[in-house]
Amino acid sequence: MSIKSKVFAAAATLTLIGGVGAVGASAAHAATPSAGPSAIDIFSRDFGTHAHPNFTLDTLRQGEKVGQPQILFRTANFDPALDYTISYQGLVSDFYTAGLVSAEVDLHYSADAAFEVQYDPYGVDSGLCTGVAATAVAGEKVTLQPCGVSSKTLWIVDSADTIRGGYVPLINGSDTNFSQPYVLTYPGAAYPTDMPRPELYVTNLTGEQGANGQPIFGTVNSNQLFGADFGVES
Repeated sequence: MSIKSKVFAAAATLTLIGGVGAVGASAAHAATPSAGPSAIDIFSRDFGTHAHPNFTLDTLRQGEKVGQPQILFRTANFDPALDYTISYQGLVSDFYTAGLVSAEVDLHYSADAAFEVQYDPYGVDSGLCTGVAATAVAGEKVTLQPCGVSSKTLWIVDSADTIRGGYVPLINGSDTNFSQPYVLTYPGAAYPTDMPRPELYVTNLTGEQGANGQPIFGTVNSNQLFGADFGVES
């Protein structure tokens, strides 16, 4: 059984990260109708809210290829560069069982939620997910990478509900720095309409940690806090 198949089997009995039709879930504002109920909009706390995300995850120039930069761009329901879906989802322990994350990642995040975000322009499976090309280090750019191959396309949150209704750091699954994990980050002084388009990257989580090792959210820089809406807006 392939890694993709094993992850899917391990997570099949779990609720989707977005919980299609879940109570309180906001609908995606930036997906074309073809993206369907598994569509996901990821947005930065710096620029929007669940009701009005304003700028969401986007593939630069609609480039469907490995290494294409991941940016934020203004919401629209006609732009296929904004079409993303949840590829696989479950707990970190499921991905460890499938051989997709290391024992160290499982040790630190075993009970946390994890998922892949697949680029699906017009709802067509590209097989490419938002991730990093190499094991996460400070400054590593976020680009399209093959889905289901390694932990580099995996994103970890403390629970599904936190990203669906709040704003949280997204830890890259290839993380090796467990005191200050590498998280999705938007350039601090940049704006999505800047030229050239500012690229997402990973760097060390800011702020303070509580007794359980989880970040104290009021101390985390806002450019490392992200929310997500699910399903195409009706």
